Amino acid sequence: MTNTPSSVFTRLGIPPALSWGYLGLLIFMTGVGVEAGYLSPYLESLGVPASGVAMIFTVYGITGAVAAWFAGALSDLWGPRRVMWLGLAAFVLTHVFFLTVAIPGKAYPLLLLGYGLRGLAFPLFAYAFLVWIAAVAPPRQMGSAMGWFWSAFSAGLPTLGSLTASVLLPHIGELGTLWAALGVVVAGGLVPLLLVRERTGSARLAPPGESPLAGLVGSLTILCREPRVGAGAAVRMLNTASQFGFLVMLPTWFVKEVGLSDAQWLRLLALMFATNIVTNLLFGIVGDKAGWRATVAWFGGVGCTLSTLALYYVPSAVGGQYALCVLVAVLYGATLSGYVPLSALMTAIAPTHKGQAMAALNLGAGASTFVGPLVVSLFLGPLGVGGVVWIFAGFHAVSALLTLTLRTTAPDTAPTPGADSAVPHPHSHPHPEPPAGTRNHIGAPVTKGP
Repeated sequence: MTNTPSSVFTRLGIPPALSWGYLGLLIFMTGVGVEAGYLSPYLESLGVPASGVAMIFTVYGITGAVAAWFAGALSDLWGPRRVMWLGLAAFVLTHVFFLTVAIPGKAYPLLLLGYGLRGLAFPLFAYAFLVWIAAVAPPRQMGSAMGWFWSAFSAGLPTLGSLTASVLLPHIGELGTLWAALGVVVAGGLVPLLLVRERTGSARLAPPGESPLAGLVGSLTILCREPRVGAGAAVRMLNTASQFGFLVMLPTWFVKEVGLSDAQWLRLLALMFATNIVTNLLFGIVGDKAGWRATVAWFGGVGCTLSTLALYYVPSAVGGQYALCVLVAVLYGATLSGYVPLSALMTAIAPTHKGQAMAALNLGAGASTFVGPLVVSLFLGPLGVGGVVWIFAGFHAVSALLTLTLRTTAPDTAPTPGADSAVPHPHSHPHPEPPAGTRNHIGAPVTKGP
């Protein structure tokens, strides 16, 4: 007899065993995203210059890049669930330090240290869950499963996070809102860790004979051993560099130069990524049907090149005409979703080393969190907002060209439903765990076949 809830999740492209994980990720990232729309101007109000704020976000991104790589590498060695526990604990400790020591001290070195340490936290949680999805999702629905991940991710950071901030800020202020965010993060983190019973994520994913050192080194050397993986990691870095850079410079620009109110800016940001939630799902499905590589190159790379420029030039031309500002923000959020199938494409490029490929992808994702703010820090002064926007548009154009080189030996779409038996779903095995020696690098049973 078919289990109805599982059938619904399967039709939607969500691995049923991980359904609670998607909900937990949504709540977790909502807490992380509470600060996204106001932390930059809040730090400026504490006496930190705009360039110093950009550097704080840059250091945060550097530590986040390291943590993102470790999320993939350690998930191979320890299992994703344990890495997610580590990420949740790290967030609680570093966030409390930031709120009780760094902010009250108002000293730039403390703010740099406190927020930089916090960059270690959320990538461990979020990207370990991404590896878990790669280990469990059936190949024919990998793009859709990844699309749901990025929808939950961006629904929280910054969409629901910004909406939460817009509600709380008038009542409890900036610092109180940051304390409220901690409670949201803890609640979201506990949902998957306590409610997801799927067994693959609790076990080591790397082959039994592989040493921890070899696994960690391999997740870096694959960038050179398989140049297409390295190119894919570069595309992932270029993908959201503009997003993280915009979160540093656009809040002040939209309010002081364009003429929006703080509340209008927060709502615009929420609408931008509310669109992103829906289109993440759309482009996950489009990628499964029309080809992962083409979707990333044209909808993601070329689309973002154009929408990035529109996000600057349209508000510059129309001033505070809110509807037009929202329109170009929504366009930018939609085209960002064109990159969603990149995760599925990376696993197809290195099918025997999916864990290492995902670690490389995570490294690129983490790198984008500091490359974007670093560009702002270095070039906002000499080039202004417009010059920085052109740099980010160039990033997207380069990512489109790189994506066109990411050819796989098989078609860059998922197998047809009748062909996916060669790489079965972990739960299709008649026993709870496959016999020793029959698990591939990502933890799925291995059968003979192409």
